[in-house]
Amino acid sequence: MKALRKLMTSALVLGCATVVVASPAIAWQPNKPIDFIIMAGKGGGADKMARLMQGIVEKESLAERPLVPVNKSGGSGAEALMAAKSASDPDHTIMVTLNSFYTTPLRQPGLEVDVLTFAPVARMAEDTFLLWVHADTGITTFEQWLDVAREQGSKWVMGGTGSNSEDNIITDFLNTNYGLSMKYIPYKGGGAVAKDVAGKQINSSVNNPSEAIGFWQSGDMVPLVAFTNERLPMFPEVPTLREKGGEFSYFMQRSVVGAPGMSEEARAYYTELFTKVYNSEDWQAYKSKKSLMGDLMSGDQLSDYWRDQRDNHEQILRSSGAIR
Repeated sequence: MKALRKLMTSALVLGCATVVVASPAIAWQPNKPIDFIIMAGKGGGADKMARLMQGIVEKESLAERPLVPVNKSGGSGAEALMAAKSASDPDHTIMVTLNSFYTTPLRQPGLEVDVLTFAPVARMAEDTFLLWVHADTGITTFEQWLDVAREQGSKWVMGGTGSNSEDNIITDFLNTNYGLSMKYIPYKGGGAVAKDVAGKQINSSVNNPSEAIGFWQSGDMVPLVAFTNERLPMFPEVPTLREKGGEFSYFMQRSVVGAPGMSEEARAYYTELFTKVYNSEDWQAYKSKKSLMGDLMSGDQLSDYWRDQRDNHEQILRSSGAIR
């Protein structure tokens, strides 16, 4: 009250002085449903992650408007990239990405997509890869798998998500470094890949844990080796390729990005939103159960991560002959 009297007294002394009270700035908020593009088909790791995050946002009432997931898997993610690039409302367009975020623009320069023009919202995790076969093959070790795959040559079929994608990169590494000539068949999503291994339609895969875990738990699929630096807590009996003498590990980003042209205010909103998702009990439980790794990353740190990963993938694709 003393402060108020002093203010009123000052105004009277000044005669016609006007007191202006500034209203607090209202932070940006979405005013319509948010397009939530998924850069992969239904049933794969990216799809499962996106729909879990959507569920967390709804369950905990974290957003003013709903996230509306839509799968765009065509062209190894080219469809999704172009949808985000050409979004009529960048502030209401976000996308779940994987490593085709780097590889597809490198392989398809005609898309004229620069990943560094996307808004760095949040890297939620890095996913892992394991080599899987059907239990009925009787194969229980990486060495046994190598013997059979060498003997079968191009008759041995490896399934994976997309062409020259993460799964294709690992397959190329195995073919090149272990004297194999496996045939690689691209699918639209990792869920379909795992299903066809479990159904004995293809011989092996390098599915993420989240994509194959149901078939592993049912006893249909067997993991032989992990492409990680250390053994995964969920699969303590499965050795890493490094333990088998292979100097190779590979991880896939699970990130949320904003469409090119997104305002800084909108990017800050989505970063705050997905930070809350990341810190939720449901997300942390999912990370643990699905053997996801990596800490939350956003802003300039995430942009730098993209730059490094793009350069790394360019070297990988050049060495494999996928690009020149």
